[in-house]
Amino acid sequence: MTRLKDTPLSVLDLAPIRQGDSVANTFRNSVALAQETERLNFTRYWLAEHHNIEGIASAATAVLIGHVAGHTSRIRVGSGGVMLPNHPPLVIAEQFGTLETLYPGRIDLGLGRAPGSDSATMAAMRRHPSAGVSDFPDQLEELQRYLGDEQPGQRVKAVPGQGTHVPLWLLGSSGYSAQLAARLGLPFAFAAQFAPGYLFEALRLYREQFRPSAVLDAPYAMVGLPVIAAESDDRAGFLATTAQQKFLNMIRGKRTQSLPPVERLDWTPQEQAEVERLFGAAVVGGPARVREELEGFLDATRANELMIVTDTYDFQDRLDSYRILAEQWQG
Repeated sequence: MTRLKDTPLSVLDLAPIRQGDSVANTFRNSVALAQETERLNFTRYWLAEHHNIEGIASAATAVLIGHVAGHTSRIRVGSGGVMLPNHPPLVIAEQFGTLETLYPGRIDLGLGRAPGSDSATMAAMRRHPSAGVSDFPDQLEELQRYLGDEQPGQRVKAVPGQGTHVPLWLLGSSGYSAQLAARLGLPFAFAAQFAPGYLFEALRLYREQFRPSAVLDAPYAMVGLPVIAAESDDRAGFLATTAQQKFLNMIRGKRTQSLPPVERLDWTPQEQAEVERLFGAAVVGGPARVREELEGFLDATRANELMIVTDTYDFQDRLDSYRILAEQWQG
């Protein structure tokens, strides 16, 4: 069995906004969580680009990455991810080149191709509906040029950015990004925190088609998944209803802020089945169950790294969950 302590653990922060709370407090919590998980020796702290979602405060992803990096000292800080088709590659290179210059050796650039929003918000961002469908590899190549060494005769340069070689990751929830990451020899992160159904097929494609590159000699796969650890299985199950309510409201076409946990969810059998499908990779329980299930997950996936997202209503419960996880990881 794969031992949990042999696998790097990282953090995905969706910067959740609680019902009745403020965005400013969300940002304070992000800093506090980054500082605590740095103390607990987590490897990375990533933030994700979303737009026009009332419960997520990380829209200006690069700005928030800089804020978190400025209040920590060792943990790598990055994007999980920035949606490349939403932005000119030059602008992303300038932003992340600036971050890498300010915090050398600590910045990651995870890239996705989804809009991170709905169609109306896509239009507001001036994103064409087909952006990222066929031109994503070209955009990625352009971004790599701006972050790489300056080439002879290169007319447009990212200043700062050129020559910073910010590490790139491809993120995905299907086979597309897995195969592109394999072809380019880049690390790959799969979003099992919301789309676990294609996990094993994506990992298979990535590993079978991987080509060594200047970046990697062998495939490196990270998997994002929800974990809620508490002092008991029952307590963790209760806390998990906050995340389940988010999925339920998403199914119903509602976007809500983080809601308090509840003793019972009011859902139809069809809604329950859909929530369980979306939340299917979640590890929820007391310390012993969390350790056992994570080690089983590692055996099944052979993931090189796990990126943990913990969504609880109360921030202290979130801190406690990462602390309990770290105790099992380091024990």
